[in-house]
Amino acid sequence: MRGSQDDQLDALFRAYREACATPEPSVHFMPQLWRRIESRQSFTFSFRRMANALVTAAVAATVCLGVYTTIRRSDAAFYSQSYVEALAEASTIDTDLVAPARLEINQAPFE
Repeated sequence: MRGSQDDQLDALFRAYREACATPEPSVHFMPQLWRRIESRQSFTFSFRRMANALVTAAVAATVCLGVYTTIRRSDAAFYSQSYVEALAEASTIDTDLVAPARLEINQAPFE
């Protein structure tokens, strides 16, 4: 084989094409190919894909909630009070409803 490298490469490709005939694909080539691909996919592969999607969604939700809680809102005055201050401003609780029960031991029951 004499000549330039391109000519040598072309001759090599020609010899390869002549040695290996290219098969003609049939009408059923793609459906059979997909059937073989889908038969090799197992349940664990599908489960793994769903688990990856769930983890991605959880991370995205966590980031969104983190950003949401750190953004200052226009109603910041509502959140400026502490819990104790908010309880102090609230109306007083009726002590009759929440007072502890008392038991008099000196009296006899059912007299």
